Amino acid sequence: MSNEPGPVPGRRYTVWIVGLLVYALAVFHRSSLAVAGLAATERFDISASQLASFTVLQLLVYASMQIPVGLLVDRFGSRTVLTVAVTVVSVGQAAFAFADSYVLALGARVLVGAGDAMTFICVLRLVGSWFPPRQVPLVSQLTGNFGQLGALAAAAPMTWALGHLGWTRAYLGGAVAGAVVLVLLRALLHDTPTRAHLRGVPLGARALVASLAASWAQPGTRLGLWVHFVTPFSTALMALLWGFPFLVTAEHVSPGTASALLSLLVVASVGYGPLLGWVVGRHPWHRSTTALVIVAALATVWALVLLWPGDAPLPLLVLLIVVVGAGGPGSMIGFDVARTSNPDHRTASASGIINVGGFTSALLAVLAVGAVLDALTPGSGDYTPEAFRWAMASQYVLWAVGVVQVVRYRRRIRSLTTREQVASGSSMVDLRDLGDPVSRDAR
Repeated sequence: MSNEPGPVPGRRYTVWIVGLLVYALAVFHRSSLAVAGLAATERFDISASQLASFTVLQLLVYASMQIPVGLLVDRFGSRTVLTVAVTVVSVGQAAFAFADSYVLALGARVLVGAGDAMTFICVLRLVGSWFPPRQVPLVSQLTGNFGQLGALAAAAPMTWALGHLGWTRAYLGGAVAGAVVLVLLRALLHDTPTRAHLRGVPLGARALVASLAASWAQPGTRLGLWVHFVTPFSTALMALLWGFPFLVTAEHVSPGTASALLSLLVVASVGYGPLLGWVVGRHPWHRSTTALVIVAALATVWALVLLWPGDAPLPLLVLLIVVVGAGGPGSMIGFDVARTSNPDHRTASASGIINVGGFTSALLAVLAVGAVLDALTPGSGDYTPEAFRWAMASQYVLWAVGVVQVVRYRRRIRSLTTREQVASGSSMVDLRDLGDPVSRDAR
């Protein structure tokens, strides 16, 4: 497969931009419920736990499809899978627009989650096919960052649409946008510079199981899993569902201010990406330490907000949002750990394992907040600030579990590396001097 774009170099950017539009659209659909939580409780007459189940189910579908989607992309190519993705996510959003019952709305969010799950892997595959190897890391990072612009469209613009156009028209507009993107995709996006469709041989079930088992046996994969578990769930909690209700109900900010803060969350996340990429690249032996510093900052700023007497001042809420924005980009450290802990032929299976960590913690966090709110305000949708503070405090349980596991596997890897060095007869004074994949993981 050629990594050069053929006779017209500008085509690579056209293909990338179209792929980026598809990914941003998926992020928009994924995040579109974040500012509609209160409206959804009224429309479907549901409790906090039932509201949380929308996001939980969507994330479950996303996480469970990661490995199957990878196989589909290898077999049928990005163009075909992205076509299915845009169609499914748009149908799901249209169904959500017209849903008038809790069950129908749940089914619609399943479709949204399924379509969303197919996009990012496809776009990364396109980047690898169209760009020279030296440009792939940067373009991949930019893909993740710019794709989050879809979450910006799901903040203030979606708030305006819900307020002025109503539920059905607001969500139907997103579905119509999918039809426009689908036309661009079919007209402009090819799998490679030389082929519109790239077909491959599917990976057998036995080979897949063997790859997953070997990846799981590598302690570095487990360290990456727990790094990915402990860092992003606070970001997901705020961006996907509970941020808007928490800010409006517990901190008594206006809906406009809450939307602006959620937009700032996206901007902060985009800004952290290149910064953390530079830090990890320059100091790879401090990757797990970087993740632990992010967790410490998250826990500290949340403590300040939750313990503040009365409503937290706006500058503190801004600080909260800016710090929480580091969680998502911080979770990418886990994938870098997998990259240096596994041989090339197992990187995909290791990444699939690690990707489960963050989605699992996000699911647990969303569920925990809903459960605590229902427990403290039984039979009522009028959640008090005190109930919200206790609900948001449930994050500390997940942080405690994740930090213990990160420290545990970091020590295990360093101990393993030390024994290997002793067995080989070499002296080891500084872990930064080690160069094999396992020892790089210990850094």
